[in-house]
Amino acid sequence: MITIYDWFGCELPNQERYQLIKEAGFDGVLIWWSDGFGRDCFGRNDYRNGPQIAREAGLFIENIHTPIQNENNLWLDNLDGEAAAECYLQCVADCAEFEIPTMVVHLPGEDNPYNELGLDRIKRIADKAEQLGVNVAMENLWNFSNLAYVLEQVDSLRIGFCYDSGHHYRHYPEKDLLSMYGSRLMALHLHDNNGSYAQHGLPLDGTIDWSTTMKKIAETNYSGPIAIEAMNWDYEDLSAQEFLHRAFEQAKRLEALKTDSSKTTVTE
Repeated sequence: MITIYDWFGCELPNQERYQLIKEAGFDGVLIWWSDGFGRDCFGRNDYRNGPQIAREAGLFIENIHTPIQNENNLWLDNLDGEAAAECYLQCVADCAEFEIPTMVVHLPGEDNPYNELGLDRIKRIADKAEQLGVNVAMENLWNFSNLAYVLEQVDSLRIGFCYDSGHHYRHYPEKDLLSMYGSRLMALHLHDNNGSYAQHGLPLDGTIDWSTTMKKIAETNYSGPIAIEAMNWDYEDLSAQEFLHRAFEQAKRLEALKTDSSKTTVTE
């Protein structure tokens, strides 16, 4: 199974967006769940209509990406902090309502160290996720201390890890994140480090060692889709259709690397 982040840098009506994604060969999508940053099909709250439109195009919804505008507020002892927690709690409810199994969350960055209040909020999110049967995958960015703290302190089968390859090699290339947290892997964000801000290029277009990366993913026994989170920011010469076809072809190469690694592991 191969999926892609639905907002891949192109401003398109959702119906056209999902049709192009399906025509390129993808099985499903990761949906941006917010009207922030203009990623809302011209400000019409279409993101909440996205699941139905994607399913009508023949795509399944792998997960939603929760809003990131206020991600650093989660530990704050004020109304902004509580609003951030309520946002994530609402996303859990939204996943249940729209029958989406997983949501991806950005924890605060290293400039915003964890505290007990923040941990209590994560536990509230975990409790609701357990009640509603939703997975909450914490993504690695410049947030290793907070990510490690949450995954070590919150013992819930509904709280896990979203592995982001581009962020890994940009921020913490020396840490073997997949060995550390692969047992809790719930989602992938695969992109290369050749793009703008040294991230979000198409896999195999940059300097990430994909043979090693896919081998490590295979070793976690992760059975979910190969999920691409590339943007077209540095592919201005390609149309949306051309970009998606190239993304799918390179995702298939990653899938083959993972499959080959799995066979080697079984043989050994």
